[in-house]
Amino acid sequence: MPQQDESNIKYQAAETDSDSLDRRTFLRTSAMAAVAGSTALRWPHALRAAAGDLDAIAAEITKRHDESVKRLQTWIRQPSIAAENRGMSEGCELTMNMLREAGFSQVTKVQTDGQPGIFATYDAGAARTVGLYFMCDVKQADPAEWSSPPFDAALVDKPGLGKSLVGRGAVNQKGPEATFLAALHAIRGAGKKLPVNFVFVAEGEEEIGSPHFPQVVNRPEVQAALKKCTGVFMPFAAQGPGGDVTMFLGAKGVVELELTSSGEKWGRGPKKDIHSSNKARVDSPAWHLVEALATLVSADGNDPVIENFSTKARPLSSSEKQMIAEAARRLNEAEAKKLLGVERWVHDVNWQEALELLTSRPTVNIEGLVGGYTGPGGKTILPGKAVAKIDMRLVPDMTAAEALASLKAHLAKHGFSDIDVHMSGGYDPTSTPADSQIIRAASAVYRRNGVDPVMLPRLAGSWPGYVFTGEPLRLPAGHFGLGHGNGAHAPDEYYVIESSNPKVQGMDGAARSHVEFLYELATAT
Repeated sequence: MPQQDESNIKYQAAETDSDSLDRRTFLRTSAMAAVAGSTALRWPHALRAAAGDLDAIAAEITKRHDESVKRLQTWIRQPSIAAENRGMSEGCELTMNMLREAGFSQVTKVQTDGQPGIFATYDAGAARTVGLYFMCDVKQADPAEWSSPPFDAALVDKPGLGKSLVGRGAVNQKGPEATFLAALHAIRGAGKKLPVNFVFVAEGEEEIGSPHFPQVVNRPEVQAALKKCTGVFMPFAAQGPGGDVTMFLGAKGVVELELTSSGEKWGRGPKKDIHSSNKARVDSPAWHLVEALATLVSADGNDPVIENFSTKARPLSSSEKQMIAEAARRLNEAEAKKLLGVERWVHDVNWQEALELLTSRPTVNIEGLVGGYTGPGGKTILPGKAVAKIDMRLVPDMTAAEALASLKAHLAKHGFSDIDVHMSGGYDPTSTPADSQIIRAASAVYRRNGVDPVMLPRLAGSWPGYVFTGEPLRLPAGHFGLGHGNGAHAPDEYYVIESSNPKVQGMDGAARSHVEFLYELATAT
């Protein structure tokens, strides 16, 4: 079980120490002065007219710091786990209330065949309209693996990082999303108008593969609203622990599956668990599943060998390879390995090749294997059923539907047609041009804040951006936001609230970056 560093100090809900209060007041006042003193110099000609607005909004962000942190803590403390059907209705209602408080109108719960989504609009009377995507659900969390309960939203001092919030959803994605809402509250609190209008869509099933999100986006009124948008973005904590930013021009698609081997369907092996002494004369559904899984990949488990699975996978272009080579030059391989807890890449490839594989390779991954008895001690049984949870990552021009069909055909061809294949979620890859307004605006704001972003062709993870970038909308879509966090899907997930590193923004600085981004989007050509 991961242990919290002994030097970490857990902050109390009500901070009464006068030295701490003086320190915090000094830091915030200094931040306000720095922003006010540098805004006019930092903004390009097209935005200098808004400099006064930006100064007032920056001061309001600082003023509302405690309110913003409390809002995030409230959100984290409401579990919303689609995989367990836990807290989803309450989480949806809480998100809707937060949207109303931030100024959204027509906030509507959208029922689907699964968990509900949300559709909302914010008409600021602006010339441009931008799409905004939120996810409201989080991954599961085992409290035994955490240094503090995952839904307590504890504030701790993390050495080298600063005051951070630890909790499930802290960085993926409630922290960045709450930071964006903090930016909206500050704009309204300063008495200013939003520079763009918003069309907002959210789902409650991102962490289970977004199986019903199209039912939200494809509603006629949602499609009509999104068609007015110049692009779609998702709030993000894009900074690494050293302050660097990596941008992505898309993301891999994903297919999430359960493969089940049972004696009942196979016609061999037991229909229920039996004594293991019978293995001498009875087939094993568990071994049958293992054999089936072994046919999906090369002998070392690294390369998919499913027939026709990656036939349509688009190779990296020369410009994409150049982009990756530049990223390899600028990104720190040792830091990447440390964050992942690994010492070697597959096939012992070098750093540039590892980034090329991360960006361009389709994958077949075993998430978990369950069968028979897994409790303390032994239990000598021959299981009647075994289940594997797997995911397959897809690159352009692959599709989720074709990947699923290829898997089923492969299993049948190799004598495993009895294996039950259940797709629990998934979607196609997504791509956005580097010269799109949403990407250029994000790059401009990062650079204005002293960060030269690294660009990669796509994120190795997945998000359902295909509903925006694909037919019929064909909108550019991406992520934006300064700030840092880590531990998504893992124990002790965190989001930095007050950064001790001047190169990394805390929650207030990240909120200011969102304000700058909105003004940039309003004026970008």
